[in-house]
Amino acid sequence: MPLHESEAIILQGYPLGEGDRLVSFLSRSMGRVRGVASGARKPKSRFGSTLERLSHVHISFFEKESRELVRIRECELIESFLAAFGDYPSGVALAIFSEVTEAVLPDREASDANFRLLLLVSQFVKRTAKPEAAIAYFTLWTVRLGGWLPPFDSCGRCGRALAAEALYLSPSASAIACAKCRLPGMRAVSIAAVAIARRMLAEKLDNLAEETVNPRATRELSDVMLDVIERQIDRKLNSRELLEPPSR
Repeated sequence: MPLHESEAIILQGYPLGEGDRLVSFLSRSMGRVRGVASGARKPKSRFGSTLERLSHVHISFFEKESRELVRIRECELIESFLAAFGDYPSGVALAIFSEVTEAVLPDREASDANFRLLLLVSQFVKRTAKPEAAIAYFTLWTVRLGGWLPPFDSCGRCGRALAAEALYLSPSASAIACAKCRLPGMRAVSIAAVAIARRMLAEKLDNLAEETVNPRATRELSDVMLDVIERQIDRKLNSRELLEPPSR
């Protein structure tokens, strides 16, 4: 039964038995893994608060070939996000980050890009308590890393270059069209939301100053990308229901 050690981010935790905890975590070297932390819910647990959602940890665990669940040996806390959950808007954003990551990533497939994205947006929300831009950035890049985002620079039907104009997105995000080529069922994405998406694909999150980002368009972009994610995972996101609806 080999011992593995890895940097990881805790995604979800569930009670198991009388004192154990079932934990889903994103290992930087192994991808999304599920395991059991024996005694983690007991008052004098050696795990302490290291298994709280989105905790950035150094984790060690045993893996047995015939079993799906690993056995978590110990966790060393690198960074906690527990206090950030105390702020409601920040807590909703962090819940979205963890639920989406849990839903879109397959088991045991390492994705350093998704790991870095999750840590980046979580640290941004913790540091700034301004989650709007982080949610849009996270959902946009999750869709892109999933291979579900078509290019924004040209119409997928006629091939015409798209400049400063609204575009139309198919429900599955498999195609983008201009106004002349739009098909029934395609969703309009405003000029402002398209502009923010292009900036977020080209710039670092920290460079997107609050005063240069249109809040309404940012919410629109988040809403569009969350629709794409829900279609890809074929279910509704529980944490999304906690968001206020975007302004129309």
